[in-house]
Amino acid sequence: MRQVTPAEGASYAGSGISIASSLTLTDIGIIIGIVTALLTFGLNAYFLRRKDQREAEEHRARMHVLEEHDDG
Repeated sequence: MRQVTPAEGASYAGSGISIASSLTLTDIGIIIGIVTALLTFGLNAYFLRRKDQREAEEHRARMHVLEEHDDG
């Protein structure tokens, strides 16, 4: 991987600053709203998956107990 020269770094920084300075407060609010929505979706999906796994584990444990009770 090649290194970025100082001139390239300044060019990238300048372009980033010019884009950021052209954003209005409404644009920034929209971007923050989109990022918040995506993070919320991701966290909800993650915790729902953990909940599903936990419930499946509990179900397997209950079924195991019932099967042992039927055999005994």
